[in-house]
Amino acid sequence: MDYEKATSLTAMFFDQAARLSERPFLFTKHDGLWEPLTWGEVARRVNRVARGLRALGLADGDRVLLLSENRPEWLIADLAIMSAGGVTVPAYTTNTVNDLLHLLNNSGARFAIGSGKGLAERVMIASLQAAIPPQVIVMDTAGVHQNPGVELHEWSALMALGEAAPDTVAERVAATKRGDLACLIYTSGTGGTPKGVMQSHGAIIVNCMGANQLLLELGLGQERFLSFLPLSHAYEHTGGQFFPISLGAEIFYAEGIDQLGANMAETNPTIMTAVPRLYEVMRTRILAGVERAGGYKAKLFHRAVALGTKRYEGTRLSPLEWIENLALNLLVRRKVGKRFGGRLKALVSGGAPLNYDVGTFFIALGVRLLQGYGQTEAGPVISCNQPSRIRLRTVGPPMKGVEVKIAEDGEILVRGELVMLGYWNDPAATANAIRDGWLHTGDIGVLDEDGCIRITDRKKDLIVNSGGDNVSPQRVEGYLTLQPEIAQAMVYGDRRPHLVGLLVPAADTALVWAKERGKPGDLEFLVTDPDFRRYIGDAVDRVNRELSGIEKVRRFAMTAEAFTVTNEMATPTLKIRRHAILAKFGKTLQDLYEDKRG
Repeated sequence: MDYEKATSLTAMFFDQAARLSERPFLFTKHDGLWEPLTWGEVARRVNRVARGLRALGLADGDRVLLLSENRPEWLIADLAIMSAGGVTVPAYTTNTVNDLLHLLNNSGARFAIGSGKGLAERVMIASLQAAIPPQVIVMDTAGVHQNPGVELHEWSALMALGEAAPDTVAERVAATKRGDLACLIYTSGTGGTPKGVMQSHGAIIVNCMGANQLLLELGLGQERFLSFLPLSHAYEHTGGQFFPISLGAEIFYAEGIDQLGANMAETNPTIMTAVPRLYEVMRTRILAGVERAGGYKAKLFHRAVALGTKRYEGTRLSPLEWIENLALNLLVRRKVGKRFGGRLKALVSGGAPLNYDVGTFFIALGVRLLQGYGQTEAGPVISCNQPSRIRLRTVGPPMKGVEVKIAEDGEILVRGELVMLGYWNDPAATANAIRDGWLHTGDIGVLDEDGCIRITDRKKDLIVNSGGDNVSPQRVEGYLTLQPEIAQAMVYGDRRPHLVGLLVPAADTALVWAKERGKPGDLEFLVTDPDFRRYIGDAVDRVNRELSGIEKVRRFAMTAEAFTVTNEMATPTLKIRRHAILAKFGKTLQDLYEDKRG
């Protein structure tokens, strides 16, 4: 693949399909067997769907909402929309009707595609409420006995319509340029109203080029990907769909997170992309299995981790340890490799910061884990660790085609074809994010002597959990401190699976509670009292009922010490100083992830 000469994502796909026509491409599991679609068959279906969309009235530049689980039809629909001259608007399967309504109204989508019955129903309900109701296409049988009030089409009928329509796909694909808009991928709404990031064909192509160069040293050939992250996420859309297309690779669609381990063993992937949360879950499950086995096996496993970590961190092994470590390759690491299918070349972690201990765990066991960095506004990958030089305390050097510099205030700035065209219908936000051609990432960092990016802080006060979701701490803290029982709060959860909180109880409310129960009104005493903890816990539960799943505070600790200007844990305007609070209470917050009591 000559990435620099590729004119569009659609041209890249059709070129590969012509070259690999009879080779298997997309795999799904039916009745216990993985069944493939060839490149040629996928291309024919993309062509028919594209022609069908044009026959229904899709015009150049029209937006099309796409709501589906990962499956061949997702890729076919995405490429067909672009091949028809449209713009894909991916939606998450977890989106509510209100979420979908925002996407429809904000993007002005003229078409909406839904897959299974539940998802299609959500699309239809949102479409009925849209300012301009789109035409709805259902991948699976709609199962409706009366028209719900929107123009409704079934997938099979759409392809039949396309079969009879004029074939102008090749002409339209040839006219598409790298700078043209390919998709609108909406940012998370937890930090505000979701914004549509306008990604060009070129932004995704240059990301694929960078990924290809990064992995060349692994000996790229007949690659196989296992797709399980949502394709609506920019990371999977680029890394798990278009990058495999650019390689001529096979894509297997996982049955679900619960079947991921079995699917890995069955499909033997060579490259996998995932968010840190998945690696955390894998590590937990592996360790739980080791503890269940116990005895000599557990001792060997932990020894492999210890010696592998020692080697990774640059500590020289003694001659005896060196021999022992070689034996552990056979006794432990080879077995771990088989759990990943036996052919794995690399795991790639992105979407959120990777916990160092999680990274070293896998590397110590002989599993190559590369940490990357990026954001939806940048294609989305900016940098990644190189396979031959994994430095987990950094996110690696910028990829090919990416220019990075550090602003005077320490902010990481990015320039290149990967930078978004802007935010959809939001020129003010676009002007704030892109200045003089440089994307302002909102992250603070440094470039070390080897040219690797080390992220040290976040300019925007956003928590990025281990699943890659953005959470606004101020929003959660605002809900907490509106409760009469809570005076101050700080939530924590960067790189973690969920939020925890440090709470300062309201002294006056606490005093009333204590008097009613004949207890001392001293906060120092009350924060250690189990009954008072349950009282504060009821307030946290009230707040959690108003928050989304990723915003809920799962555990909390209390302190009697208020955050004040005097102790430097608050500003004169009463904003909390997170770093000062973490400096004093960091261990308390971290311990909440180990404490299972509440």
